[in-house]
Amino acid sequence: MATTKAREDIKNDLKTLKDDLKVGAREESARLREIAAETEARVRAKSDEVRERARDYYDQARVRGREYYDDAAERLDEAQRALVERVQERPVQSTAIALGVGVVLGLLLAGRRR
Repeated sequence: MATTKAREDIKNDLKTLKDDLKVGAREESARLREIAAETEARVRAKSDEVRERARDYYDQARVRGREYYDDAAERLDEAQRALVERVQERPVQSTAIALGVGVVLGLLLAGRRR
């Protein structure tokens, strides 16, 4: 009879332990879910911050690129106007220079093909 009582006590202890483990697992799962939700919120906030910062950098780069493009286009227009004026002032000399440059380039390109 003492053995049966000991067995029942052990069974009850095991059942209590099993129930305690279930409760502990549920509590730990809930705690982990809370931590995961907090972590997800932090990651989302940080990604939003990084996205906004990247958008700002992109906008700044776009504005600077546009400024550089406009500056380069203006300088190219000025150079083109100066070249046209120079050619109009000395058409024969300009034609001779263009012919000389064309001959030199033609010889260089023809030499590469051989």
